[in-house]
Amino acid sequence: MSPTTKKTEILAGISSFLATMYIIIVNPSILSQAGMPFDAVLTATVLLSFFCSLMMGLYAKNPIVVAPGMGMNAFFTFTAVKGMGISYQVALGAVFWAGVFFLLLSIFNLRTYIVKAIPKPLRFAISAGIGLFISLIGFENAHFIVSNPATLVSIASFHNPIIITFLIGLLLTAILIVREVKGAIIIGIIITTLLAIPIGRIWGDASAINYGQKTLVNWNGLVASPDFSLLFQLDIIGSFKFALFPIIFAFVFTDMFDSLSTFVGLAEAAYLYDENGEPRNIKQSLLTDAVATLLGGILGTSPGTAYIESAVGIEQGGRRGLTAITAGILFLPFMFLSPLLSVIPSIATAPALILVGVFMMKPITKISWSKMDDAIPAFLALVLIPFSYSITQGIIWGFLSWTIIKVFTGKHKEVSTALWVIDAFAILSLGIS
Repeated sequence: MSPTTKKTEILAGISSFLATMYIIIVNPSILSQAGMPFDAVLTATVLLSFFCSLMMGLYAKNPIVVAPGMGMNAFFTFTAVKGMGISYQVALGAVFWAGVFFLLLSIFNLRTYIVKAIPKPLRFAISAGIGLFISLIGFENAHFIVSNPATLVSIASFHNPIIITFLIGLLLTAILIVREVKGAIIIGIIITTLLAIPIGRIWGDASAINYGQKTLVNWNGLVASPDFSLLFQLDIIGSFKFALFPIIFAFVFTDMFDSLSTFVGLAEAAYLYDENGEPRNIKQSLLTDAVATLLGGILGTSPGTAYIESAVGIEQGGRRGLTAITAGILFLPFMFLSPLLSVIPSIATAPALILVGVFMMKPITKISWSKMDDAIPAFLALVLIPFSYSITQGIIWGFLSWTIIKVFTGKHKEVSTALWVIDAFAILSLGIS
């Protein structure tokens, strides 16, 4: 590992924080659609990011930021709560149990067995599919894509200041990212919010999308006491039911493979390997990730996970735990700034969702599209996640189609015993849903 200094590590931590701080705004904006108080989710988001980034730095000694995961928050809101019709308290309980199972898998090192059971093309496709799903949610939140009885969906009219402002924000944020401006996403959110201030004051009317309020941006103050109303609101007993096992399994599965792919990718980028050529302190890192999931249920947010945006700090020279510690500490003051952050409208966070979707599409290039027995199941997983508005359905049909195609084309040896077990759970979940 290349030498580094405390100054370099601290500066790297600041860079990683700037790259990941958008989650402070975006996570509450998504989970609030599940009926959860915005300010309380913001508090939970900050606390989880603070504690688990510190744990990553102090225990795992890796320069990786931990925060509520994009994709997991969408799954929590749109699949678990809205899709299955369960309360957010029950969904938080499912997050808790997912953390317990993930913790046990990490402690007993069973994760390696499970990881090998999931075909790599499906892992890549699921990651990309979640990216498409997040982008779809972003376009929907901006009211750029709207329902249409004739075509299911269509694009909104451009004769609308809300749409014009959103498009300016999207293109501006994209330009900042392409130009590799540090904190590009959060800068884009701030500028789009400023551009939205005239809506309802000088031009346009946001009443139709902002709960009857004519103005889109409304000032509610600068600071306030943290809202701890979601703390310990999880329903542990109500969530531990057979009917909810697919939700718990999906949390465990998605979180585990998201974190594993992040650790492997960052280790490759920064040569963070141990003497055996494995990602450095991978067991400790996965234990931290498991704690972040369990803690999410307790604090009142979707599962926490390692952030690929930590690569920004690593590119700045971050190689040790001090990078993650620095980033974690920087989250803490925002626990008191919920009134300030709540002024940010959905059209300002929508570009962040869409462009995070771009980042999550990267693994799609690793799929061998010319190998049809790999490509078809991967494609089904990829497209069914956004088309069915369900991460679970994309995962299920990816697994089942992989197994069926391999068996009936004489390649049954590519279906592991563990995957057969996962398929059984998938079929059970289809019967439940």
